[in-house]
Amino acid sequence: MFSEFVPALPVVAAYTVAAIILALTPGPDMTLFLSKTVAQSRAAGLAAFGGATTGLVIHTVLIAAGLSLLLATSEAAFTVLKIAGAAYLVYLAVDAVRNGSALSLDRQGHREPLGAVYLKGLLVNLLNPKIIVFFVTFLPQFVSPTDPDATKKLLFLGLFLTAVSVPVCVGLIVFADRIAVLLRRSPRVTRTVDWAFATVLGAFAVRLVLAESR
Repeated sequence: MFSEFVPALPVVAAYTVAAIILALTPGPDMTLFLSKTVAQSRAAGLAAFGGATTGLVIHTVLIAAGLSLLLATSEAAFTVLKIAGAAYLVYLAVDAVRNGSALSLDRQGHREPLGAVYLKGLLVNLLNPKIIVFFVTFLPQFVSPTDPDATKKLLFLGLFLTAVSVPVCVGLIVFADRIAVLLRRSPRVTRTVDWAFATVLGAFAVRLVLAESR
């Protein structure tokens, strides 16, 4: 039963590396929870992260269901989505190198109740269309359209991505003040993450093209 949900070990290993890089890549959710940490408290940062994580879990369940419906309707359409997804991953990789990711921490933000902070984190991810597009194009790269357990594997991969981000992001929250200082002193740190992000996405795109050409 365990094997119905979990892909092969090499796939999980590659996916874990990608998940860690993605967790370290700045985005609107990271900007929010780190800003709330340095401006208010670690509890506020954790509340914002909790909301953002809830949003990711909701996206995961809905997207896994949608992809599963597509797969049940047409394996060919699922394969086309994977190829289109590879092209989108290349676009994201190029954009990361050309424009970089922005992480500007607001130290002057006003204090808010933790419930309000949690809701703000939830909405940041839940209402972000880029997350939907990314999940729809990224998750299928690790599932074969002919796998009878593709639905379960898609759900596992989405939730696993969220699980991997927890220790990474909690660590960022704990050391938020030091990270803010580091980013001000050394912008190259962010550029290093950008290049790592681009390399991972580009590698998966090439992997897919080679697999489909066989």
